[in-house]
Amino acid sequence: MNRAFSRKKDKSWMHSPEALTKHFIPYTVKFLGNSEVEQPKGTEIVKDAVRKLKFARHIKKSEGQKTPKVELQISIYGVKILDSKTKEMLHNCQLHRISFCADDKTDKKIFTFICKDAESNKHMCYVFDSEKCAEEITLTIGQAFDLAYKKFLETGGKDVETRKQIASLQKRIQELETENIELKKKVQEMEINVRVTQGPSPRGMTPRSPSTDLFDMVPFSPASPLLPTPSSNGTELPPLPVRSSETRRDIFGAEPFDPFISGGGDFPPDIQSKLDEMQEGFKMGLTLEGTVFSLDPLDGRC
Repeated sequence: MNRAFSRKKDKSWMHSPEALTKHFIPYTVKFLGNSEVEQPKGTEIVKDAVRKLKFARHIKKSEGQKTPKVELQISIYGVKILDSKTKEMLHNCQLHRISFCADDKTDKKIFTFICKDAESNKHMCYVFDSEKCAEEITLTIGQAFDLAYKKFLETGGKDVETRKQIASLQKRIQELETENIELKKKVQEMEINVRVTQGPSPRGMTPRSPSTDLFDMVPFSPASPLLPTPSSNGTELPPLPVRSSETRRDIFGAEPFDPFISGGGDFPPDIQSKLDEMQEGFKMGLTLEGTVFSLDPLDGRC
């Protein structure tokens, strides 16, 4: 996977894995806002967004509006942005949708990340002002992303392609079975036509009944268990697990689903698309960068 964790070489991760997998790391920061950007990555992309949001915040401050404080809750389930007083969730940014993080290497306050919106699929840049811990927060998001990717693999993400192949094979079996039924009907019709043309059979002879299967095989039943299918190198593909009736939650806190316990290769479109999206997001990776956001005289007055 193309993960650009260049900052990890000089600094170790900030927290224990258990803190991010079983709990979350909270940070109280000022939220300057979010803005749509054209690309999922890029230093200049986030610099432009920071400029716009700082200017907009400066205007609001001149009108008497304070910069709102929020609480960030960072874990393997994502980066949640909550109102610091009411604890109402304002945004929920899943980690596989976050593609770029940057912090100010000069004043250590401003940090930002780009996340793909779950509903609109637009790339949104979120900008925050922290108390001298911008780099720590960026590294914490990087560590959470790394742990979430490993968790995704452990829960079956590495078998996505194999599962897709199995589903494709089972779909082909269903298609062949349908073709077989149609061919069997045609053979029966042909035999009936032959008997009608030749007239009644000689006394004492019983007409040969139609074959139960065109290829003298036992007809396939979708309800019967699917045996492991040998691959081209002689090994067997892993059998599909039995569908479980137990309700589960996916590791990223979204709607309950587990595509790896679906029986019969039945992947509902919504689950398959979500699985593909997660795989694509983790494959793109997360880029962490340090940059300079102090670019105009408005900085320091927001």
